Amino acid sequence: MTATPNRFHELGIAPVLLEAIGRMGFTEPTPVQAEAIPIAVSGRDVIGVAQTGTGKTLAFGVPMVQRLAESGRCGLVLVPTRELALQVNEELQRLTPAVRMRTAVLIGGDSMQAQIQRLREDPRIIVATPGRLNDHLDQRRLRLDQVGVLVLDEADRMLDMGFFPQIERVLKMVPRDRQTMLFSATLPPAIVGLAADYLREPVRVEVAPSGTAAETVTQEMFVVSRERKGDLLGRLLQDSDGSVLLFVRTKRGASRVARQVRTMGHSAAEIHADRTLGQRKNALRGFKSGEFRVLVATDIAARGIDVSDIELVVNYDLPDDPENYVHRIGRTGRAGREGRAVTLATPDQGQEVREIEKVLRSSIPRSEHPGVPTEAFTHVGGGSTRPQGGRPQGQRPQSSRPQGPRPPHAGHSPRPHGRGARPAFAGAASSPRGLVMRFRPRGPR
Repeated sequence: MTATPNRFHELGIAPVLLEAIGRMGFTEPTPVQAEAIPIAVSGRDVIGVAQTGTGKTLAFGVPMVQRLAESGRCGLVLVPTRELALQVNEELQRLTPAVRMRTAVLIGGDSMQAQIQRLREDPRIIVATPGRLNDHLDQRRLRLDQVGVLVLDEADRMLDMGFFPQIERVLKMVPRDRQTMLFSATLPPAIVGLAADYLREPVRVEVAPSGTAAETVTQEMFVVSRERKGDLLGRLLQDSDGSVLLFVRTKRGASRVARQVRTMGHSAAEIHADRTLGQRKNALRGFKSGEFRVLVATDIAARGIDVSDIELVVNYDLPDDPENYVHRIGRTGRAGREGRAVTLATPDQGQEVREIEKVLRSSIPRSEHPGVPTEAFTHVGGGSTRPQGGRPQGQRPQSSRPQGPRPPHAGHSPRPHGRGARPAFAGAASSPRGLVMRFRPRGPR
């Protein structure tokens, strides 16, 4: 029996990293990996637009590790949430032993002293949330003048969360000859402006147009009264067998709905900003292991949950930002698997639904459940409208595929990089508290 060919060999990846990828069990790159890795390995700046769950971490992680191994410099990955930082780091740590690199995670909610200890251990790659990284910069714990590769992952979400000042500060502190990779599921004007200001002749890799939902996710919407949402949720949980990720708008709502789910006889955990880092880790760990069947989350977790085989995503509340709909439903149907996303809307939310459908550039199929009365949207386009395409529960609609032309790649000539820079932070000066770190700690004030 012949071995399955490993198409990663065609992407310009170093043999030692190919072996690591093979140990991870991957033989076929995802579309975003196939397009982004050869460009990034060559040293070009990259703007990657792809849905969540398409393998973006390896798309930037492999070329970053390879280029750092060649140059002796360091890497910095900025992400919006603690959960995403931990998961990105976990993925990178499956690659870095092959080239004897250490990583460190800098996130809020974690002990500052523990993070200082990690910095003392001489990491070559830091994965951080913008706020906590800036805390360390404020305390002069580290400096960024030896960063050779900078990654902005889920850049649109970081800007949505108000991190633009912290990100801009970092962009001004890292060397001008760095390589920058920006990955985002959507490409709003703010991201376009950021790229124009701080990326140099980037190549745009767009696996699907900005705002596209994964084709493997079946979408449907129920329009019901607010009082009936709990009843419908109970029936949806009864009708499915697997794990369920349930999104709400507020922290208080997350606690309330989690209690409601438990009274229905289902194990449930909650994750939101009022939970400690330890509680959030335990909730995710229990959800992954099957200890909790249902995870109730606010949008803080929409891009930080990487759990295989989530059967159902339920938008119990509509998102505050229409673009967050794409990120929510991207938690199911990952890596080519089929998934299902159900949205519960109330009759007065017709305009909010229209805004979501503008992002998708397609309508979300409407459904009816035999046990819960269906309502009509009111005051949409000047009148009351019945949900279209209503059908009995259990008969799934076809996946919605947004239409529209795919923007052209921005092809540019290669640019030089600072290969002549001094090796990776060797001989770093001591910080005010006596630390010696590769991410060059500042000297005494």
